[in-house]
Amino acid sequence: MPVTAGAEFGGAAFAVIGRLLGARSGTGDGADDDGGRDLDGAVVVQGRTITAVQIPARLEGLPPRRVRAAFVAPGFIDLQINGAFGFEVGTDPAALHALAARLPATGVTAFLPTLVSRGAADYDLAFAAFDTFAGAAEATDATGAEAPARALGLHLEGPLLAAARRGAHARPPIEQADAALVERLADPRRVRVVTLAPERDGVPALVARLSARGIVVALGHTDASFEAFTAAVDAGATLATHVFNAMSPLHHRAPGATGAALTDDRVTALMIADGVHTHPAAFKLAVRAKGGGRLALVTDATPGAGLGPGVSHLGSQSVVIDQTSARLPDGTLAGSTLTMDRAIRNAVAFAGLTAGQAVRLATAVPARVLGLGDRGSLFAGARADLVLLDEALNVTATYVGGGLAYAGAGAGGP
Repeated sequence: MPVTAGAEFGGAAFAVIGRLLGARSGTGDGADDDGGRDLDGAVVVQGRTITAVQIPARLEGLPPRRVRAAFVAPGFIDLQINGAFGFEVGTDPAALHALAARLPATGVTAFLPTLVSRGAADYDLAFAAFDTFAGAAEATDATGAEAPARALGLHLEGPLLAAARRGAHARPPIEQADAALVERLADPRRVRVVTLAPERDGVPALVARLSARGIVVALGHTDASFEAFTAAVDAGATLATHVFNAMSPLHHRAPGATGAALTDDRVTALMIADGVHTHPAAFKLAVRAKGGGRLALVTDATPGAGLGPGVSHLGSQSVVIDQTSARLPDGTLAGSTLTMDRAIRNAVAFAGLTAGQAVRLATAVPARVLGLGDRGSLFAGARADLVLLDEALNVTATYVGGGLAYAGAGAGGP
């Protein structure tokens, strides 16, 4: 059957057939994709759940409703996105709704709306907007209506960062921030990840307290020494926010935050694979250092992503968008224009990864980081978040919780 935008199966079972990326072993028919293999198979969906994974597909045992694709992958998970398509993560719940509706076109089925550093009062307004958005999303989910991408909680990127490595973050909120403020902001009912600079006063103790709440702590926008970074990892930090960027660089006698992030196996490195934030060779180096299980792709996208060249914004700052990047007027990088599907294609091109290996960096790894046992892989019992891809790894269709959230021009059936 063809995939048609807005089509619904009304709860009826259907099957997606193609080369499966991320099928998990140990669940009956599945296969382990850790080695980047792709195997012909089928994923059977009933309601919001994957009910079976067949390798190879046995057509006589599949539901009559079927969709075919070159590749079938789990839904992509973006751990750091400030906005895209003209919409910013901030104080407007309508912007969050619009962003969530557009992300499935890039294969993203779940994301962490990410707040850049701001004043304390503005955080309260942003939290109110997120609560309004999240409440409406839960109500929509309860009705079984067509689903946008799901927000899994907020990522607070700051404000307890290093002013010297602030990038496009405004300086005043960083200078005014302290550990007490961040501890107040980091409510686990809405906050999933917090990025901190480990050299700021009180951070190791703060890391331990946040980790005890179940909040994932990332280290970034930091000028920390190797030793200070490692001390925060000892306290419970597990992520490095956009490794190489906005952190003390790797030097052979002073490895800095970059060296600590790349060599500590307790740390999962987040990376912006746009060829601008890091040279392709640096991405390849990170893949070799972290392997397939400790590196996750993020977009760090800002509102100008997906709009083409022009002038956009990030908070109160103007951002100049060109063909490849987003920058402040002084040339400072201000997030990216990257989308997750393009990041996956870049990972293949930059490091020679297979499709399965590249997809894993946007699915299984971020799911593990957040402790999501029902996403990130294809297996019976998983949430039916699926991305259909063509041979060039372009997104042709996206399902969120079994509902068709996006169908592109290349979508088709048997």
